[in-house]
Amino acid sequence: MWTSILHRATGCALYVGALIAAAWAIALAAGPERYADFKALLGSPPGRVVMFGLTVCVFYHLANGVRHLVWDTGHGLDVKSANASAIVVFAFAAAATLAIWGIAGMTGAL
Repeated sequence: MWTSILHRATGCALYVGALIAAAWAIALAAGPERYADFKALLGSPPGRVVMFGLTVCVFYHLANGVRHLVWDTGHGLDVKSANASAIVVFAFAAAATLAIWGIAGMTGAL
C-alpha cells in the first residue's frame, strides 16, 4: 500500500520538479543576472533540500515504475515477491540518490 501511495506522491512531486526546470529555462533565457539569482536560490540550504528531495523522487518513481512493468508481465505479484521488490525499490532510490549527490559533491557541482 505504501509503495503505491509513494509512487503517486513522487509523481506529483515530479510535476513540481518540471516547474523548477521550466523556471530554470526562463531564468537562463532572462539573462546572466536572473540566472545567477536562480542558481543562488537553488544553491541555498532550502533549495538543496528541495533538489535532494526531487532526486529521491526521480529514483523512487523510476524504480517503482520498473517494478510495475514487471508486474504487468504477471511476475512478482505474490506477497513475498512484492515485499522483496519494495525493499529493492527503496534501496535503489537511496543508493542512487546518495551516489548522484556524492558525485556532485566530488566534482564541485554543489
